[in-house]
Amino acid sequence: MMTLDIDHTTIYRYANPVTFGDHRLMFRPRDSHDLRLLKTELVISPTPAKVRWLHDVFGNSIAVASFDQPATELRFESHIRVEHYPLGELEFPIEEYARTYPFSYTAEEVPDLALYTQRHYPDPDHVVDNWAKGFVVLGEGGPPDTQEMLVNMTRSIKESFTYQARDLEGTQSPVDTLTGNGGSCRDFALFMMEAARSLGFAARFVSGYLYDPARDGAEGAMVGGGATHAWVDVYLPGAGWVEFDPTNGIIGGKNLIRVAVTRDPTQAVPLAGSWTGAPADFLGMTVDVQVTSAKPAGVEAASAA
Repeated sequence: MMTLDIDHTTIYRYANPVTFGDHRLMFRPRDSHDLRLLKTELVISPTPAKVRWLHDVFGNSIAVASFDQPATELRFESHIRVEHYPLGELEFPIEEYARTYPFSYTAEEVPDLALYTQRHYPDPDHVVDNWAKGFVVLGEGGPPDTQEMLVNMTRSIKESFTYQARDLEGTQSPVDTLTGNGGSCRDFALFMMEAARSLGFAARFVSGYLYDPARDGAEGAMVGGGATHAWVDVYLPGAGWVEFDPTNGIIGGKNLIRVAVTRDPTQAVPLAGSWTGAPADFLGMTVDVQVTSAKPAGVEAASAA
């Protein structure tokens, strides 16, 4: 179990006062058996801002902020403390019939998984198809091992592709990620999701946060810290939705704090909204995400003294 503090700050700055439309926030982690929310705080300026909460079609927790007055700065600060109980790497029990590939989902599961097995992005020359098929390798005297296929796919992206942090919104197409041999964490997640779907797996996009122990002084830095992170879930009978992070080669959810799960990356934008003013008024934005190991109460008290 890990207790983590997540501080996520986004600031928009403008040369002159502008007015703001509604802003949609996806900052709150999904409370579950493996992730427990201990404390949450959302600070928004200008004030007063009206905030209402809702669940989207996937059950993600969404905050919608509305504003009554213009300002030269728009600021969102999210402070969260969680207890995380990640699944150990490769510790997911797969049903016997699904341990080797190919297998079929049950009749009860198919209607709910249907959209997660469908490809959403064009692959006219089948380059993503062919890349994925390269992991369908016969095991010792038998059919391919399902777990081994997905683990190898995850680690191949980590080892063979070049990570490129991008501030631009959106994701590359899976074909562009493959042919360019690189991308951001969102690009890698989308690419693996489509590759898994090409083999018949149900897969979904996950957005959240990454805990990098190196930021607390431990060895072995990870890629994707200091910003929101993205990875992919694959549905495996007996194990359910299992997390695979192709950016860092993580299997099983260790160090991954889940916020949103969606069918497509466009549905998992952490912050989106509008403003009205002259185009030249926009000066830029900054995003800062810090995920650190929570200090014991005694340590915090000593520091404060």
